[in-house]
Amino acid sequence: MFYGANVPAYQKFEITSDWANNYVFSGKLNINNFKDFRIGLSYVDKNYAPQSYETIRLDENYDPIKYLIQNSSNQFKYASADVSYNLENKLNIYTRYDFDLNFNTTSRFELNGRYDQIENWGFNLYYNYRAPQIRYNSIFAVFDYGNTHEIEGGIDYKFNPNFTITGKFANVIYKDDNSQRATIGLNTKFGSVSYRKTFGYAGELDALSIYTARSFFDGFITPSIGLGYTTYKLSADDEANNIVSLLAGVNVRPWNVLSFDLQGQYFNNKIYQNDFRILFKLNYWFNVNL
Repeated sequence: MFYGANVPAYQKFEITSDWANNYVFSGKLNINNFKDFRIGLSYVDKNYAPQSYETIRLDENYDPIKYLIQNSSNQFKYASADVSYNLENKLNIYTRYDFDLNFNTTSRFELNGRYDQIENWGFNLYYNYRAPQIRYNSIFAVFDYGNTHEIEGGIDYKFNPNFTITGKFANVIYKDDNSQRATIGLNTKFGSVSYRKTFGYAGELDALSIYTARSFFDGFITPSIGLGYTTYKLSADDEANNIVSLLAGVNVRPWNVLSFDLQGQYFNNKIYQNDFRILFKLNYWFNVNL
């Protein structure tokens, strides 16, 4: 279980002064009493209190007066259940259901399965039903929005322990239209290469990504580098836009429980031109039995 305060308005770097109306509370119960099964029951409540403000309105005599706007809290409140079944090296199934307690409706249903019974072959099936996440009492709740259904099937073949080829195809169903997505990739001990093609209602997209990492001196240092190139357009007749992304980093692990990560990221498109940032992370395991 956990409890904490939400980020203040405009994500200022400070702690909110109104914990009673700006909080997040959540808890989860995991059940492992059944062989090969794991059952989870969870609850989350995020409460937001919009800031009050004054504005000018006209009274019954059409004279301007100050008027205080006080909105009620906008919040998320969900109850969830997830069940997973794992038959080692044969079958793995995961399913999750989210219920929106504010709107009394299904928010999400997810089913993910993998079959590994046939040697060197793997088969995946994924289904997702999702409704838009809309805050309670939000003006967006009055719009005529649509839910989405997504189904994806995949297959992979392992040539040897070092090379695996994968392929996936998905269909996403919107309220009045649909979109398709195809992905093919190669995973090796040196890194991975993947290509994705999206077409239909969601727009036209072609994306190529390459990533590699290699450890030296028994895992003491691991450099990595990744490259991504994407071209997309909202429809077949629109002008194409390009995105280039590059990352390069290194992981240093002097001991098993302590590691340091340093990574540089470069991103360039028509909106964010030559965007560059550096990230640093320190990771320490207080308990290696977690």
